Amino acid sequence: QLQLVESGGGLVEPGGSLRLSCAASGFGLDYYAIGWFRQAPGKEREGVSCISSSDGSTYYAESEKGRFTISRDNAKNTVYLQMDSLKSEDTGVYYCAAGVDFAFTIEEMCSYSAKFDYWGQGTQVTVSS
Repeated sequence: QLQLVESGGGLVEPGGSLRLSCAASGFGLDYYAIGWFRQAPGKEREGVSCISSSDGSTYYAESEKGRFTISRDNAKNTVYLQMDSLKSEDTGVYYCAAGVDFAFTIEEMCSYSAKFDYWGQGTQVTVSS
């Protein structure tokens, strides 16, 4: 059974940090582009950051550039999202997803969540004082 499991969410004060993990089972993550998506209350799901399957190229949404870092450890079948300098607007449920990125740039992948075939259950991130 193919499964993605997120962990690492929680409550953090503005300016703080969290590291989210996305662990896969039942398949190897190294064949897939991995994306992190956020769904805030009352808003549509949006791409936060993605990493390609092949050369490790990355994409960040404009508001996350310089604060978030995506990385992958294929040996552990896990992708991470390091989130620093967190803001209240980063609050939401964070999902990781896996998709085949053949013929798409990583920016194109991250812009269309429908390109991702496998999704985790999500982890809540709340940034509040």
